[in-house]
Amino acid sequence: QVQLVESGGGLVQAGGSLRLSCAASGRTFSSYTMGWFRQAPGKEREFVAAITLSGPSTSYTDSVKGRFTISRDNAKNTVYLQMNSLKAEDTAVYYCASSPNKYYNPRSPTYYNAWGQGTQVTVSS
Repeated sequence: QVQLVESGGGLVQAGGSLRLSCAASGRTFSSYTMGWFRQAPGKEREFVAAITLSGPSTSYTDSVKGRFTISRDNAKNTVYLQMNSLKAEDTAVYYCASSPNKYYNPRSPTYYNAWGQGTQVTVSS
């Protein structure tokens, strides 16, 4: 099992930037596809971005393309989400997730078997 701990959330003005980090421990970090999801109050958890081990290949939801960048440092067992040009609608709790699966279906929450506790991102307009 993988344990995940997110950090880096906070309050930022619209147009600002934040970098989220997700530190992994437990089973070999480099075996997993990593993803970021978010959940706003009263809404379902939604996919934000994902990154594969090899390549690496990345995927983004349309609303964050060109603004967010996902990356990983396997030596540090950490995945990052750089968020630029933040908007009020980006306000949510952001969750890191990991998947042991060899097939690639990163947009589905059921693809992942480990989740962090979440970190709050609040963007003021």
